[in-house]
Amino acid sequence: MFTNFIKSLSILKKFLFINLIIFLVIGSLAFLYISNVKPILIKNKTTKHIKIINNTIEHILRLNIKFEEEDIRRFLFSTRFLFQNLDRVILFDNQFNLVGDTDTLDLDPRSFSNRLDIVQLETLNEEKSNKIVETKNINKEKTISLKDILTNYSWSKDYGKPYTFVQEGYDQFLLTTINNVILDGKNIGYLVITENANDVKLAIDERKTFILRTVIFIVIVIVIFSFVLNRYFLKPIKSLVTYTKIIKEKSRKKTNINELKNRNDELGTLSNSLDDMTNELQKRISHAENFSTDLVHEIRNPLTSLKSASEILNETVDQSQRSKLIDILNHDVQRIERLITDYSQMLKDEVALSKEKMKRINLKTIAQSVVDDFNNIYEARRGIKIILNDLNNYDEYYINGIENRIEQIIANLLDNSISFSEDNKRILVEIFKDDKNGIILKVIDEGKGFKETNTKKIFDRFYSNRPDNFGEHSGLGLNIVKNLAELHGASISAANNTAQKGANIEIIFPKA
Repeated sequence: MFTNFIKSLSILKKFLFINLIIFLVIGSLAFLYISNVKPILIKNKTTKHIKIINNTIEHILRLNIKFEEEDIRRFLFSTRFLFQNLDRVILFDNQFNLVGDTDTLDLDPRSFSNRLDIVQLETLNEEKSNKIVETKNINKEKTISLKDILTNYSWSKDYGKPYTFVQEGYDQFLLTTINNVILDGKNIGYLVITENANDVKLAIDERKTFILRTVIFIVIVIVIFSFVLNRYFLKPIKSLVTYTKIIKEKSRKKTNINELKNRNDELGTLSNSLDDMTNELQKRISHAENFSTDLVHEIRNPLTSLKSASEILNETVDQSQRSKLIDILNHDVQRIERLITDYSQMLKDEVALSKEKMKRINLKTIAQSVVDDFNNIYEARRGIKIILNDLNNYDEYYINGIENRIEQIIANLLDNSISFSEDNKRILVEIFKDDKNGIILKVIDEGKGFKETNTKKIFDRFYSNRPDNFGEHSGLGLNIVKNLAELHGASISAANNTAQKGANIEIIFPKA
């Protein structure tokens, strides 16, 4: 259930929720630290008190000091070095009468404030110095005098062990430790040490202040970071999601994709890539739809011809007429087969092009290889000679491209020129560099040339100016050449020869 709840939250809510959990954990740890640091600091102070008390009691017993004012006064003066770091040392006899005070012997012990805690301690020695301090609340409702504390202490079950009292006021933190003095198994008096331990209170307050400031700082940082995260990251991502939904649903809603594309960070790059990918996908969809429509139209014509010829064939008795009809049937079948084959090849080429990588290749070497292959086929069969002319007489013409696709470009151009050429004609393949360091490839034939004034039309699918043996061609060759040329960053154009009849197709490749 909890996992499902987390998954259902948005990124911003997840971020805030996780920070809240972390904040609560850190807050709990800070509270435990503050709760434990006070007893630890008090224990460090009381450890010193107990050592002094034990040393003092040892001196009193060794010197056989009586718990009377005169003896205690002399003892305090003679051993005052023991109490140099303490604010006050007070001694009482067994009847809780004041018999000695390092501050004054004429005043009663001071009273404590309403807030009074007791810390019960084991008598510490070297082996027991690490025992935990136990804190008890005696009375928070009324003021208790030191004499009352001594009375309660004498009746306590822990009588004979040292106690530490904490008097915490607005401007003071008074630490008082008390223990009784036993001689021959009998209690002869009480020894009280009082120290102003404001450094303990200061240390605790400093820690509380530090933690409070840290908490405030963390909250401010979380708020600022949440705002930045939401404003500059989550909202743009949400806009991209909305953009994809609009594209998916073919909605006409407006999007702010152009604003995101202007960003100079990764989201801007992602927005541009997503928009380019969407546009390219839409182009491909439109291209596929148009191509399918054209293909259906092109196939419908030979199919109609096939249907008519087959119907007439059944009714025709004349053998010569039947022979002509069979030729028409064969021609239309070849035409349909070629259309389907080339269409299938185009689809395969598009998939292959998305996976193949361009590299630095020598255009002259590839052109020479294709020319040699075509000469081996058509020179003997039709007497057509294909000549490769290097107008600059260079050995190398390097471009960035895909080798088998460049071969396909040259082969399609030669195939198209041969289709329009008569037997025993020449076809020139020229290669040279222009003034801008572009590499130019020309295919010049002596065929019929182009009827259209606008020669750009010849690169359209199913170009209509076709040779008589069109059954051997689909009308897709030049369209494939144009697509492959543009893939290589090249430009392609066509024109009729001015000096003689025939066609001239030119491709300008950028230099590698």
